[in-house]
Amino acid sequence: MKINSLSKEEALRALVSSENGLSEKEAAKRLTEYGFNEIREAHKTSLAMKFLRQFTHFLALLLWAGAALAFLSEYLHPGENMATLGFAILGVIFINAVFTFIQEYRAERALEALKKLLPFYVRIIREGRERKLLSRETVPGDIILLSEGDRVPADARLLEDSVLRVNNASLTGESEPSLRSSTPSQGELLESPNIVFAGTTVTSGSGKALVFATGMRTEFGRIAHLTSTVQQDLSPLQKEIVKATRLVATIAALVGIFFFGLGFGIGRSFWHNFIFAIGITVALIPEGLLPTVTLSLAMASQRMARRKALIKNLSSAETLGCVTVICTDKTGTLTQNRMSAAKIWENERIIDAEDYRAQDDDMLISASLLCNNAHFADNEYKGDPTEAALLRLGRESMGERKAERLAEIPFDSDRKRMTTLNKVGSDEYVFTKGAMENILPLCSRYLSKGIERQMEESFREMATDACHQLMDKGLRVLAFAYKKTNSSFPIPDPETLETDLVFTGLIGLEDPPRPEVPDAIKKCHEAGIRIIMITGDGSRTAVAVAREIGLVKGEPVVIEGPEFMKMEDRELREKLSAKEIIFARMAPKNKMRVVSILQEEGQLVAVTGDGVNDAPALKKADIGIAMGISGTDVAKEASDMILLDDNFATIVNAVEEGRTVYDNIRKFITYIFASNIPEAVPYLAYVLLRIPLPLTIMQILAVDLGTDMLPALALGTEKPTPSIMKQPPRSRNERLLDFSVLSRAYLFLGPIEAAACMFGFFYIMYGGGWNWGNMLRPDDILYMQATTACLTAIIISQIGNVFACRSSKESVFSLGFLTNPAVFIGIGFEICLQLFIVYHPYGNMIFATRPLSLTTWIVLMPFALFLLLAEETRKYFTFGRRTVLL
Repeated sequence: MKINSLSKEEALRALVSSENGLSEKEAAKRLTEYGFNEIREAHKTSLAMKFLRQFTHFLALLLWAGAALAFLSEYLHPGENMATLGFAILGVIFINAVFTFIQEYRAERALEALKKLLPFYVRIIREGRERKLLSRETVPGDIILLSEGDRVPADARLLEDSVLRVNNASLTGESEPSLRSSTPSQGELLESPNIVFAGTTVTSGSGKALVFATGMRTEFGRIAHLTSTVQQDLSPLQKEIVKATRLVATIAALVGIFFFGLGFGIGRSFWHNFIFAIGITVALIPEGLLPTVTLSLAMASQRMARRKALIKNLSSAETLGCVTVICTDKTGTLTQNRMSAAKIWENERIIDAEDYRAQDDDMLISASLLCNNAHFADNEYKGDPTEAALLRLGRESMGERKAERLAEIPFDSDRKRMTTLNKVGSDEYVFTKGAMENILPLCSRYLSKGIERQMEESFREMATDACHQLMDKGLRVLAFAYKKTNSSFPIPDPETLETDLVFTGLIGLEDPPRPEVPDAIKKCHEAGIRIIMITGDGSRTAVAVAREIGLVKGEPVVIEGPEFMKMEDRELREKLSAKEIIFARMAPKNKMRVVSILQEEGQLVAVTGDGVNDAPALKKADIGIAMGISGTDVAKEASDMILLDDNFATIVNAVEEGRTVYDNIRKFITYIFASNIPEAVPYLAYVLLRIPLPLTIMQILAVDLGTDMLPALALGTEKPTPSIMKQPPRSRNERLLDFSVLSRAYLFLGPIEAAACMFGFFYIMYGGGWNWGNMLRPDDILYMQATTACLTAIIISQIGNVFACRSSKESVFSLGFLTNPAVFIGIGFEICLQLFIVYHPYGNMIFATRPLSLTTWIVLMPFALFLLLAEETRKYFTFGRRTVLL
């Protein structure tokens, strides 16, 4: 028989389990038998295939064409060493493929490591005790506990339910939540109301279920192959890099073709023209740019994770730098989510909670204990922080209160209240708690000194004033009510249960602000980022907390949920233009409307959320931010970033890292592009000035794929500069390769390096007695020393350039020379590789170089200092003395 048709007892017997769950020994045995509860990828691209792809992209195809032409030329015109050039180009293709493959592999591993930082936990009953275990450890026969916002870890048969609704969209495509029931049912499993499936989510209510299928045996596992082939898209920044790289490569090829034709016009031979065309193309192509950017984004994501911000995709890392508005919750994000009862209003007076002592028949404390889903186990309070605080108050002031719960109407953000029906001794009571404005209208009586009295307008005003007093202290205020009833309600009906209630009092809960938040808010204001609080608490509580943390200074515009619902978009748009605005008594589902209007106004919005109803706003926002501690599985899946500590300050840290990663990418692009000019100028001089070629193709590759790589990566690890959070957010339309970047690299830094390399070449040539117009053989010692000096001048200039590129605005003296050790590691590698090229026999053979004298090094070294001082002077006159020297 199918498990859905079995009774609760029969289902437990069928899976050899019990209401106390499995023993740890039996669970371990079943884990060995059934394996981990995981969905395996049906298809995964092999490492070999990923490596082979590096030989077929656009840049590789250009180089393949160059190699083919070189070998064709050797075949048609033997003896001109064109085969050597062909093999050199093949070497370029191979080296670039290896480098790109390693970078992408490292980036992929980095992202896989990030995924492991946020494991998926599930509540399981084993040996009669509730435990919190990794979902992958779930086995058939386990008893799992489900509540609102949970993701179902495995296929399971419901044993108990309390108005449990699930969203089966991941299986059926139907997004409307469906009500579940634990009663036996006939028919197919997918249609059965007593079955919950892996990968679906609980939208409301709670329940207990018996696991009968895990991993690939679940319904979700059977369709896993449909999703396993989906390829992850490149981020917008990566796409921009691809386009830029192709553009530069195309321009390089066209320049090569142009000068190839020009060479024939001035009488150059095919050999000389061909060398030039290939050389200028190789010199201008940024071979390692895309993998370096990808790795930089992955490294930035890892740095964010170390600062408690888990980025789920690379595009989020770059988008963070553009954020202009942060819409944030209050509880748990701006505050510590450490709720404690601070004040009690009962019998028309306010009392400190710590001084409160309840009588056995105290209905206020009874309501706080029984209309509550928190529980005390293993010497700690477990459950929602608000309910845990109420449970602690009740236990400390009254002790345990035994009662049987007959029914429950769960809290939801629209009703803003929760109701339970309990049997206390032989009597039945309805207990309700929630927002003051949602509880008081339901009450026809109030409790005063143990006596129920008819509700009076004067009491309503007194209770409302008391609520306002507590809220003005920054407290979250809950109202409580009850009534005695004579008959059970098999189906909880709000219209029946929540009428003719007796108002019993108020409890004010304190949630202290996080100590880091005021500084984080100040940093946001300095960075040109608006912060909008959207909370379910009352307006007075929200304003009091906002003042305490420095979010508002004057009189903010305050919009409460009922007023918000009546507003037209035009009016809301006007309100949102206010400098300081707070949304109170807001349902999570209303966040999306705020986000949409802000986006229509051209803002780039980050929004926080932790509940099921937050998911639409998290998806709609440019950056959806879920809470890692208090957040539901639904919110985490809908988000782009997860706060591992639920702290608002972590969002600001992530924004700072997002700005920094974009800034750092610009730094190493400037560094790499600047070396293209001294690589290209020797070829222009070779064609136009009729001199021996000052720099060979292999020497260009030594720079592009050798000496430049580690210093460029070191620039990608730069820490945030002092001014990064003191400037407005960059526009999302701002291009990575704009005029300022290209002009700085190609028109300022590059020409200085070009002057250095040509000086080094002519210094050796004239020092060796060379005369203008004398074309030396490629194996001439003087010529080989001159090209070596040209290459060495580029390397020395790049050492000065790496310091110059550490910031486009701040002086390296203000940043500190020793603040990025990775730069010195990169320079050390650069120098060691150059010494190998210049002085080792193998280096001489591979790169056609010859040893240089110490004097030559000394003569070339001032160019590094000159480049650095020239850049410092540019910063001084462009950005002012204060920016440069502070």
